[in-house]
Amino acid sequence: MALYDRIGVGYDTTRSADPYLLSRMLHHLHPRDAARYLDVGCGTGNYAAAMREESLRVVGLDFAATMLNRAREKHPSMAWVRARGEAIPFPARAFAGATCTFVHHHMEDPARAFAEVYRVVEPGARFVLLNATVEQTRGYWLLEYFPRMMAQAMAPFERLDTVGALTAAGFRIECEEQYEIRRDLRDNFLYCGKHRPEMYLDPRVRTGISSFANAADQDEIEKGVERIAQDIASGRIENVIRSYAHDKGDYMFTGAAK
Repeated sequence: MALYDRIGVGYDTTRSADPYLLSRMLHHLHPRDAARYLDVGCGTGNYAAAMREESLRVVGLDFAATMLNRAREKHPSMAWVRARGEAIPFPARAFAGATCTFVHHHMEDPARAFAEVYRVVEPGARFVLLNATVEQTRGYWLLEYFPRMMAQAMAPFERLDTVGALTAAGFRIECEEQYEIRRDLRDNFLYCGKHRPEMYLDPRVRTGISSFANAADQDEIEKGVERIAQDIASGRIENVIRSYAHDKGDYMFTGAAK
């Protein structure tokens, strides 16, 4: 079973649309009333549905059937389409803009997917992505406890030049905005426990994070979790977290325009 079909079963237990991240996505998207938008790699539909609550018309697209089935169960009145980002089944200029959240490092061919998004959005449309850069992931203190998992997680980012791929697809880069994990974060993705290391002790949180769920060395995960628990108890964890401090941000919003 594919990764996101496996973790999609209980995904909504720990994953939800974060209000701050949503606000920044909408800020960069510049949405128009009554226009239609595409959420590429929508998963269980959390961000697509949150955008609809802000009065946007949103179509969610994903290839994981388990994820899409959950999205349909929660929001049956919305449009959910099963397809890969590399082959979007819509005509040219069908959308006023698009979003892509924590997804494109999982794509088989991100450059092709970006070209497809360029095709299906209208002139002047904005494409907003949220993901990490390889420089940012190298600064996660998770490396202290899960070096093999993090190496596996970072490999796609090391091969991926988001800005270069967007530019090659025809987009013009409008902005890059660093995002640092906030303590009130509601979406438990990989670095959700930056300030709350105890979160990684919860197996439900780890199950909803692809890097943990897909780690080749699950023995390392078990031992790393034990070490985190010990370091929380001793207070050492604070020194570990401080030793990885940097000014590159934890994730990056990239705003591009057609």
